[in-house]
Amino acid sequence: MSHDIFLLDKSPKFPHASLAQDSPNGLLAVGGDLSETRLIEAYRNGIFPWYCEGEPILWWSPDPRCVFLLDGVHVSRSMKRELRKSTYQVTINRAFKDVIDGCAAPRAKEAETWILPEMKTAYLKLHQLGIAHSIEVWNAQELVGGLYGVSIGRFFFGESMFSRARNASKFALIYLTHYLKKNDFILLDSQVGNPHLYSMGAVDMSRDDFLLLLEEHISWEQPSYLWQTKTLDRWSD
Repeated sequence: MSHDIFLLDKSPKFPHASLAQDSPNGLLAVGGDLSETRLIEAYRNGIFPWYCEGEPILWWSPDPRCVFLLDGVHVSRSMKRELRKSTYQVTINRAFKDVIDGCAAPRAKEAETWILPEMKTAYLKLHQLGIAHSIEVWNAQELVGGLYGVSIGRFFFGESMFSRARNASKFALIYLTHYLKKNDFILLDSQVGNPHLYSMGAVDMSRDDFLLLLEEHISWEQPSYLWQTKTLDRWSD
């Protein structure tokens, strides 16, 4: 059953995510701003912004939701060999701005990016507040891949990833999920599925189940050391 699309005013509050449209799937609200207060409120309630240049800010909560259960990431035998022998170094929060720039760069199969300048500015502010984080993959001193997202409670809400070298974005994803699992997280949210994510082990979860998990785990207080800049231990699984 479809509902009306809500027009946001100055209040950072959102309508309940269950009121999102059936078509287009998950469209909940239009307008508002990308202030830190509104973005945090959105993520805490299973909502995220996604729009292109020339459009108003669009807010989404799709059903189903694409997620990685942290023990369900698919690491093939060949990928395990790559992880063991690779000289890549993987870090946390060493180069957030460079990662978001890499994610926003033009791609061969995509005519435009949704990571507009105002989106970059907004997520850089969240990073400065200790809420948005990056995973970097390095070949010597060259940044060859990475991902970024928002982390609140026991959730990491993935936003985008990029790769400039073979398997670099896969390294970022695998290392991140391993790190999240080790630190008692529940899942990595990938928002909307695609063949690449599903090939890595992503699954669809109903919006109702996703929102129930959020309600249960979003207020968990993350340890202060969790997102300090660091180099992650080499893969040993």
